[in-house]
Amino acid sequence: MSWKDEVDGIDARRALAKELGGAEAVATQHERGKLTIRERIDNLVDGSSFSEQGPIAGHAETDDDGNLVSFTPGNYVLGLAKIDGRPCAVGGEDFTQRGGSPTPAGLRKSVYAEDLACRYRVPLVRFLEGGGGSVRGSGKQAAGPRLAGDAVYTRQRFESFAKVMATAPVVSAAVGAVAGFPAARLAASHFSIMTKNTSQVLIAGPAIVERAFGIQMTKDELGGAKVHAKSGVVDNVAEDEEEVFHLIRQFLSYLPGNIWQLPPVFDDGEADDRKRCEDSLLEVIPRDRKKVYKMRSILTAVLDRGSLFELTPGYGRSQITALGRLEGRTVGVIANDPYIYAGSMSAEGAQKVERFIKLCDSFALPILSFVDEPGFMIGPAAEQAATIRHGVNAIMATVTSKVPWASVIVRKMYGVAAAAHFGPEGNVFTWPSAEAGALPIEGGVAVAFRREIAEAPDPEAKRAELEASFAKGRSAFPRAEAFAVHDLIDPRRTRPTLCEWLDWAEPLQRELVASRPPPIR
Repeated sequence: MSWKDEVDGIDARRALAKELGGAEAVATQHERGKLTIRERIDNLVDGSSFSEQGPIAGHAETDDDGNLVSFTPGNYVLGLAKIDGRPCAVGGEDFTQRGGSPTPAGLRKSVYAEDLACRYRVPLVRFLEGGGGSVRGSGKQAAGPRLAGDAVYTRQRFESFAKVMATAPVVSAAVGAVAGFPAARLAASHFSIMTKNTSQVLIAGPAIVERAFGIQMTKDELGGAKVHAKSGVVDNVAEDEEEVFHLIRQFLSYLPGNIWQLPPVFDDGEADDRKRCEDSLLEVIPRDRKKVYKMRSILTAVLDRGSLFELTPGYGRSQITALGRLEGRTVGVIANDPYIYAGSMSAEGAQKVERFIKLCDSFALPILSFVDEPGFMIGPAAEQAATIRHGVNAIMATVTSKVPWASVIVRKMYGVAAAAHFGPEGNVFTWPSAEAGALPIEGGVAVAFRREIAEAPDPEAKRAELEASFAKGRSAFPRAEAFAVHDLIDPRRTRPTLCEWLDWAEPLQRELVASRPPPIR
């Protein structure tokens, strides 16, 4: 006796699952300028590498003879695939059914996503579009008896989030309105993206906000890209879904597949010479201490050409956090931006630095710190933002990090905040333009010589005279001569110096990865 009827039933269900919410719902999704979840996965992963998990999970209706009458697939698509030849898990909500709000089968698949990535120790990519739970189908509206709450032995949902983030890179992309539990998923990521004009991230939508506060706002006003590029909820904002795919691939290219591996060494076929010395670095720092310069021009001159990948650029803007490469080897980069608060560390900047250090520590990425730190941000707003608390948290992340550090003092190094730029047993290099002290000269003179300045015939002239006098004494040579730094270097030789340092740091990376406890089954 043949099993052909049953096999035909499998094929029929698979075919119907590929149709998602049906032709009309798919057309509506396209009219909104958005791709379906299956199209997103196809655009991201290599060729036909996607191996779906639970491809016929859903709800089937059959007649009395067992023939398939209709089939509604679970509205979460999940599977294993390859991105640029490297294995990963990828999944996301199907917005063409119930607006992405989970069906029973869809919920089970979404819950399994983190476990799948942990089981195979591969990166997890989530496409998010939809809300969380709904009051529909609960209480008296539910069909049949319903037990209240989860069983006492049910695993806490966020446990799997924490486990996967401690195992492999996690990337989430908001490609539509995301609210409730999916918004929490977005935040529980190493790298998060949202599209510029077609996505919102919300704890609760406009209707709930109006009911609670009597305030009428649109989804964009509440949680659009303009809001979250500055709030720090997302790292980067993409112009469209095509750029989302590019950013995901780019981020993952810098990272290992899991915490027990080293990042891949990137080879584009045109090796960037480790001995490259950029003449621009000799004059990038102005001799006039009141003039600013472009820190990113330093970073691009030192790192492999085209390798600077900045994270969270719109949040905590006085601090730059980025991934980059030296001779194809991934490094984490922290730097001050003197165009924003003179580079001083704000509460937001401190939180940004703390999170980035933890990312580098998780995946054994050596950290390069380019230092031009005038200290913590001051003033009433800074005090109200608890800057000192967040700043100390950033320092604690620095001093407890395990990865190798190399710090290059390019200009200022003042105050307590400077401690966030120098890792344990890190190598410290300094440029001739560097200066250091307990306080910046301007603030220090104002405090120490307050009476002399006030009593002078020309207070401003006296202030300028004192500042100029102390500035002459802030030479970088005494620190190098006292072996307070590892070396005082020609700025043009920063790249060769750091490439050589990375050679020595690489065994420390390998030792760190090898020392990690085996995964918990």
